[in-house]
Amino acid sequence: MSASSPTAAVPPFRGRIGDDPRSGYYAAPHRYRLHLSPTCPHCLQIAVTHSLLGLGDVLPVTLLPAVPDAPDGGHRALRPLYEASAHLHPGPALAPVLHDNWTGTVVSTHAPDIVRDLARRFGGHGSCLLPRDADEAYAAVERLCERGVDATAQRAGLHGGDRAERDTALATLLRALDVLELRLASQEYVLGDELTLADVRLWVTLIQLDTVHRHHLDASAVHRITEHPRLWAHARRLTAHPAFGPHLDLDGIARRHHAHCRGTEAAGAAVPIMDWRAYVDRRAPEPTRRSV
Repeated sequence: MSASSPTAAVPPFRGRIGDDPRSGYYAAPHRYRLHLSPTCPHCLQIAVTHSLLGLGDVLPVTLLPAVPDAPDGGHRALRPLYEASAHLHPGPALAPVLHDNWTGTVVSTHAPDIVRDLARRFGGHGSCLLPRDADEAYAAVERLCERGVDATAQRAGLHGGDRAERDTALATLLRALDVLELRLASQEYVLGDELTLADVRLWVTLIQLDTVHRHHLDASAVHRITEHPRLWAHARRLTAHPAFGPHLDLDGIARRHHAHCRGTEAAGAAVPIMDWRAYVDRRAPEPTRRSV
């Protein structure tokens, strides 16, 4: 398979941060900690959102190894957190993790909920990344990225299967990119004139498409993917943003992919779409604390 993660398990923890102290989990400085491995696309989305909101002083981050180090595909450092939250947790201890320091338990491992809660419950410290009237539009972009690009790129790169199915998946992928390209034809950002979570989600999707899925596509498919100039120009511009580029660990993404991928490399591997390193602004987005 061409995915960079060995596991597609349903997240075991789905707690939410509320805005009412009586709700249990509520936004409070230094109460929570994020555990992230930015080579994971879900973690990368959270890391960029965290930086855009300027949450380094109120919600610290522990960075995990680029490649999960437990035999089951999880992170050894996260196992105690999982066990404290669900005795004898049967699956791998995966990132991302939003951990509650006060109770010693995991709040959530579900990235879409985490980014929404960061934007809505902690968003007063920085940009408004999820306006109240943008929920449906953002959800539509999420679906387009997840189902129209991520999932179809995997299917289009599955060798040994039915050629017609791969061709259908590629056609669906290209249509999704066409829709996203059209969005940027008349506006600066995906949802309009302001940078939002939709831009973060699209950026992570394009990184995965180039650094992971491309390796399993044929060269002609990759050339057709490059025929979306506004999308890739947008990716370049976001990569140069100090809240985006510094989180991009291209070597780590490659190591993670090769550690778990069982797919067949195709001619597309020799056709890189974008030189990501050329656009990275290396200014650190904010202080973080690495795990040992």
